[in-house]
Amino acid sequence: MGIEEIEQKDYFSIGDVKRITGVPEYSVRYWEAEFGLIRPIRLESGHRRYTKKDVYTILKIKDLIYKHKLTLEGAKKQLSKYQFPTASKTEKAHSDVKLLTEIKEILEELLK
Repeated sequence: MGIEEIEQKDYFSIGDVKRITGVPEYSVRYWEAEFGLIRPIRLESGHRRYTKKDVYTILKIKDLIYKHKLTLEGAKKQLSKYQFPTASKTEKAHSDVKLLTEIKEILEELLK
């Protein structure tokens, strides 16, 4: 159990995450909402599927809170030092629409 198990799979249920990290399910869900760094995939049934990155993030948060005795705010500040800024959702959506429009124009031209 642990790192070896993380490397064997691509996606993990919340039960798997609990078993691997030792963090209760309710804490995983709370950290998901509180930190915004854990973004599981939601299945149609509503179940969460966590990626390897999510599991490693949970382990890092656990380390900061339990081993280094940081508060949630302290852990957030520590983690934010290592996060790179990402494009906002509106910028990404705009670029997606632009790309799709270009593809549509090319396809219409090919069909003529």
